[in-house]
Formats: sequence, C-alpha cells, structure tokens
Amino acid sequence: MTLTVLFCADPLNPRRADSHFSREAATVNAGGGTVALIDHDALQQGDPAAAVRRVPKDLGPAWYRGWMVTTAEYTALAKALKDRGTTLLTLPEDYRRAHELPGWHDTFAGLTPQSVWLPLSPGTPPAEDLLRELVRPLADGPAVVKDYVKSRKREWHEACFVPDVRDIRGLHRIVARMVELQDGFLAGGVVVREYERYEGDEARIWWVDGEPVLVGPHPDTPETYPEPVLETVRPAVRTFGCRFITTDLARDADGRWRVVEVGDGQVSDLPTSADPADLYVHLPDPT
Repeated sequence: MTLTVLFCADPLNPRRADSHFSREAATVNAGGGTVALIDHDALQQGDPAAAVRRVPKDLGPAWYRGWMVTTAEYTALAKALKDRGTTLLTLPEDYRRAHELPGWHDTFAGLTPQSVWLPLSPGTPPAEDLLRELVRPLADGPAVVKDYVKSRKREWHEACFVPDVRDIRGLHRIVARMVELQDGFLAGGVVVREYERYEGDEARIWWVDGEPVLVGPHPDTPETYPEPVLETVRPAVRTFGCRFITTDLARDADGRWRVVEVGDGQVSDLPTSADPADLYVHLPDPT
C-alpha cells in the first residue's frame, strides 16, 4: 500500500491539482504515491458527492491536502469518501480539535495566550453585557479578537486589536466589526485572547505522530528561518494526540517560545521556500 493524498483540483482544469498544490502533488507522484483530486468548490456549495466524483473507488486510507474547509464540510467530505471506499486518516473530530481554537487551547494552556470564546452565528455579534462576562477571566490590558480559526489581522486596529479588554464598548466595536467582515465565513464564534508581544518572525513546525518532522519559516515570512526550542511544546503535542498538525511558534520578550496557533496539517500552508519532499518523506502511508 502506498501513500495516497487527495488534493484540490484546479477549478479551470479539474484533471490536475490546483497550482497552489502542484509542487506537492508532483512530489507524491515522484515518490510512487497516489494522487486523487476533489472539487473544493462543489464541497463549499454543499455537494460532497460531486466533490469526490473524480476520486477512484476503493482507494483506501488517504490524507487530504488542500484549502481550508469548515468542520461541517470536512465531515461531509469524509462521509462522501467513505461511500466510495476511501477513509480520511484524520477523523472529523480530530480535524475539529486541531483546526478550531477551542479544540486545542486547553491542551496547550501555559504555552499560549489565555483565551475565552463564545459560539456565534454569522452576522450576530454578542451584546456588551455578554462580552463583559466572557472576558472576566482575562488579565487587564490589551487583547486580540478572532473567530475559532482566523483573525482579521490585516485590519488590525479595526477588527483585531483591543487596547484595553476592560473597555467593553471598545471591545464590542472590534468584535462587531470582525463578525461583520467575516460575514458568512465566520468560523464557530468569537475568541478573545490576551495580547502578547513577540520578537522576530514566527516558525511553523509540522508534527507527524508527535514528532517534529519539518521546522521552518511561517508562510508569511518564507525567507526567514527561526530556530525555535521545542522541549516545552513536544509534550503538549503528544498529549493532544492528533496525527498530523502544525504549531506556529514565536518568541516573547522574555525569550520564551510561545504557541501562537495550532492547525490541522492537512490545511496548513507550506511556505514557498520549503521543499515538499522534506514533509512528504515523513508523512506515513497507512500500511
């Protein structure tokens, strides 16, 4: 049995991998693995059966490498694939735990900024009184706002950074704007995190079965290569127990390497400066 990876297809040419993942698909093919393609647009449009129509039947266990999908979309994808004889090696419940902050936050407590969260429907920011109760456990001072998966850091002062978490009116303004900008793509709800100032660039670490198999730059800064210390993070990753994840680490003013983000390895972006072979050589086939 060989490594099987499902990539997102090119919307303009569904017989080949999306250009963003073409290097990775070529790496899998060159290593004797099997590449199959799914229609990401069809999955987002609520038609998982159409999304997997080009996946050959009875491929067996497989990894997904593609664009981010919601937990509901991933669950639907897993079911549609199972109906065709293909099983995703990352179960939907593990995808949720790694992809959404509430799933991983407590395992990495002490290594990541203290956070609180509240489930929300798109377009419905919480009332000020609810926010006041939500942030009560957080320390006084600045905070950042995001949904369960992503922040609006490009709109830093408009929809992300809160100078004073006790300024509930100001907090509500930032949360409401974040919810507005995320619109129908709001993932899960609102997260408020204590703000930490970092020095230097982030590193992205790829973990397979609890081991760091690739340590490199963050995709936003592909030409910088921090050298993070992993001793404090490794036990948390092993306790977390998901097979294929990433952690983004940055160093604070005290020199500690902090967990900025955890992600599911199937949808984490690989920096353009990284050689895909350095990752895929460690991604186990399901033998």
